[in-house]
Amino acid sequence: MTILEIKTFPDKFLTRPTKPVNNIDGSLQDLIDRMAQTMYEAPGIGLAAIQVGIDKSLVVYDISPREEGHSFGVLVNPVITAVEGSIVSENEGCLSVPDFTSDVKRHRAIEVEGIDRHGNPVKFQAEGLMAIMLQHEIDHLEGKLFIDRISKLKRELYIRRIRKNLKNP
Repeated sequence: MTILEIKTFPDKFLTRPTKPVNNIDGSLQDLIDRMAQTMYEAPGIGLAAIQVGIDKSLVVYDISPREEGHSFGVLVNPVITAVEGSIVSENEGCLSVPDFTSDVKRHRAIEVEGIDRHGNPVKFQAEGLMAIMLQHEIDHLEGKLFIDRISKLKRELYIRRIRKNLKNP
């Protein structure tokens, strides 16, 4: 199975809101499997389709420790329907924002609705790392990166570093 290329900042494609998935078919199942393989190879705990150049509302994830095996999840057209409290996600990072982490203010608990990979509706509540990861990935589906949620100063420092690296590879 072919690993997908992960788009990285400052690629403008990452700032585009995604389109809803209207058809769960064999090609979507293949995309889900390829996204999962890409996420595990990266390695990451979540991956949105927009990060691999597909503007569909689709997220794959697995927050389980690697030594415990896989606990793979899929959300199609996910929407956060309720939030509660706040928490600071310490040293949050992103496969599309390489070599940078920062503290990000997130909701402590969320409720999410969507569709699983088989077309069945799902609705569940998440807290802790699961809530943080889902907020992060759903942000991607809305065209937002975690650096959009940090201070302007930290964001500008990262952007300057990236521009410098692009000029002097």
